[in-house]
Amino acid sequence: MKVGEVCFMTSDVIRLSEFYKTLLGVENGSSDPVHQAILTEETSLTIYNDGLVRNVNPHNICIAFTVNDVDMEYERLKNMGVEIVDPPTMRPWGAKNMSFLDPDHNLITFRSFPVE
Repeated sequence: MKVGEVCFMTSDVIRLSEFYKTLLGVENGSSDPVHQAILTEETSLTIYNDGLVRNVNPHNICIAFTVNDVDMEYERLKNMGVEIVDPPTMRPWGAKNMSFLDPDHNLITFRSFPVE
């Protein structure tokens, strides 16, 4: 078994999709205001509006992306004006993590692992 899809539920698919397309450096060729697949390799990242108004995000879930250089990504995100929650920090399990909020205030982590 493997995870088939991670989906962000949102009231504004266009805004959140544009953020993730810029963040991840991908283009999906879609401007659909209801549903967009952003990443489709192995596990899909989708943005979906099911018609409910979503005003509160209690941060009960976090999505982590593994990147090559978390420090470089930190600088890039600061330049994008992204709200940083935690700057790059070494964690006891060996990853260097940083956390930030997307436009809907979902908690996102970028992490990198030391090259051996």
